[in-house]
Amino acid sequence: MKEVIKKLNEGLKDPTYRIGWTANIAMAQMDCERWYREENNKVGKYLNYQDRLAIANKGAEYFLELLAK
Repeated sequence: MKEVIKKLNEGLKDPTYRIGWTANIAMAQMDCERWYREENNKVGKYLNYQDRLAIANKGAEYFLELLAK
């Protein structure tokens, strides 16, 4: 696992590769926020700390699911 992380860190020094990772992480968060708002009747409404925390956790989990495919 240590070797995989080392290779990933090396790859992330390339701006083009890095932006791909950044975009995928960001989109996982954005997708989860949209789904959360729709599921919880919060479209166009204020998100409190608990909402944002739930979205962040779901976004992280969703990103890992996509990564594992």
